[in-house]
Amino acid sequence: MERFFDKELEQLYRKLKDMAELVKNSIQNSIDSLKSKDQKLAQKVIDEDRFIDELEISIDEACLELIARRQPVAYDLRFITMVMKITTDLERIADLSVDIAQRVLELLDKPLLKPLIDIPKLSELAQRMVKSAIDSFINQDTHLAKEVCLSDDEVDKLRDLIQDELIYDYMVKDSSTVPRAIPLLLIARHLERICDHATNIAEDIIYMIQAKIVKHHREKLENNNDKK
Repeated sequence: MERFFDKELEQLYRKLKDMAELVKNSIQNSIDSLKSKDQKLAQKVIDEDRFIDELEISIDEACLELIARRQPVAYDLRFITMVMKITTDLERIADLSVDIAQRVLELLDKPLLKPLIDIPKLSELAQRMVKSAIDSFINQDTHLAKEVCLSDDEVDKLRDLIQDELIYDYMVKDSSTVPRAIPLLLIARHLERICDHATNIAEDIIYMIQAKIVKHHREKLENNNDKK
């Protein structure tokens, strides 16, 4: 195809990177608002979600226009359809950040149940997975995509640790802690779902590059002989 098409694809790259950065900041701000009990920051996450929604629509429209005008085939078509799939996952991640911010608002008038240690760790892991998933797409790096997928075990362990502590060390022993524990349980669940979406992106990238379905096939992820 003519070189101008490459410039249009590069514009998609830039828009996708901008959206990923906004989404990553949304995750960070939602957890920072929890740690500092900052109502304004939590509300900012909620209010600014519309910018991410608008960017998703803009990217989708650009993708559809490219398909209609350029009629791409083979890799170019896979690339464009992959951009559309990734923006869908990113938009859902942003929605989950909003869910976290809403839980923070529920906790503002309540003292924190316990020092926040594991939830911020889970948040850092979620942000790292989102960034790595996008980087693996931009750099066409299946090894990095596989690292994202294999991070799922660490996510599950942290989620289980948070869940068990809140339920068995607090809610079961003292029912008065339930109103403060449930929002934290939900926040951990929202963070886990963010990691799931990052994994979805990584799995799709592996399929796009290698035509290999790794969803539900962990043994394929652990095969270190694969090429990029």
